Amino acid sequence: MSNQITKRKCMRVLILAGVILWSFVGQHTVAQVIGAADTEEEIEPMYDDQKPIVNLNPNDPSYNIWKKIRDDISEGREPGPINVQRYDGHFPWIGIPTFFHLPVALTPEDLKAGNVEVAIMGAELVGGMRARTWGPQEMRNPHRSEVYHLWGSLSMPELDAGVTALHELTVVDYGDAPMEPLSLERTIPEVRKMVREIASVEIEGGKRTIPIIIGGGHALMYPDVAGLVDVYGKGKVGIIHFDAHQDYAPVGFGHVITHGNPVRVLIKDGLVPGKNIIQVGLRGPTSTDVPTLEEARKAGIRYHTTAEIERRGWEAVMKDALREATEGIEYLFISFDVDVVDPSFIPGTSTPEPGGLYMREVLPMMRRLCAEANVIGIEIVELRPDSDPGYISVQNAKAVLRQCLNGLAMRKKGLTEPGYLHPVMLDDGN
Repeated sequence: MSNQITKRKCMRVLILAGVILWSFVGQHTVAQVIGAADTEEEIEPMYDDQKPIVNLNPNDPSYNIWKKIRDDISEGREPGPINVQRYDGHFPWIGIPTFFHLPVALTPEDLKAGNVEVAIMGAELVGGMRARTWGPQEMRNPHRSEVYHLWGSLSMPELDAGVTALHELTVVDYGDAPMEPLSLERTIPEVRKMVREIASVEIEGGKRTIPIIIGGGHALMYPDVAGLVDVYGKGKVGIIHFDAHQDYAPVGFGHVITHGNPVRVLIKDGLVPGKNIIQVGLRGPTSTDVPTLEEARKAGIRYHTTAEIERRGWEAVMKDALREATEGIEYLFISFDVDVVDPSFIPGTSTPEPGGLYMREVLPMMRRLCAEANVIGIEIVELRPDSDPGYISVQNAKAVLRQCLNGLAMRKKGLTEPGYLHPVMLDDGN
């Protein structure tokens, strides 16, 4: 009897496997899908211990399907942002989830026609140690990220500066970069291309659209910065890098770019000089140790560790970091790894490191950077909501994003004096 049950189970598994394979194959032969070529040419062995590379089969019908853009993406419509919401504004639990319930743009022509100042995009990386994080999608999810913030015409100004950023700025959701589901190396060039695509759009006033990237693993720093350098030029972009880890690791199991070494690779490739990089919040043992710090110093990198913050105080360190980020650097990119924040505030990250910054310290810093410096791009990375059963991680990550937008809106309005706060915030008038 048990043998019959086992046979039935095996048969069901075989049938299911056949159905799945057939649905995937479609009009292609099984040989094509599993690796055989159409021609009679000899195929290299799938595994070769003398070649430390990943063999790919370009004859696989799904080889490039992951990055194919719809042919009809602009068909039947004039270029410009597309508002997918039914209402002019509403409560957070009403409406179609996009970043802040914003309109959607799908092409550079949409950005140009809409004079879009900021385009928020998602980017995931699979194939590295971070895998898929769900960060971009959960940042769109108002249940996790907004909680009580109103949107559209119902939006209210932030108290700190007294501005309603999304009324002052033209901001869109630009969708997600394509992601090859098995390969970090194949995804990275596509992310770079999409960041470059956004930053290449010239808008009124001689400015360009600012990309804000929500991710995914910190290997994203390489394509995000590289995409901006493609537009603004080598040596002209500076980085202020908030992170528990230095991401300057000399090793990566043979991989050129990982979540632990984008800073090193950006310098090595000549895209950003070490002197144009400022790091804040370093404390983690992984990818940050004394020899690595010493090597980074030789490369010209300026850094402010958590130990320095504890010794000198946050106000003094913040003042120095702001000064460094705005002197001698023509354009500034903000790289914000959420693990710079203490995990009591953002536990949903891949590498939580106790003893980090408080949200009360982070939020004014981000607002000031975006108001007082010439910020051309921002990334918020290493957000991993599925590691947090609650909503605190995404809510606080969204608060960081909000303050970035507030700062950009302040800069547009000319509110750029150091540490600006609306007068009513500091004095009740009595």
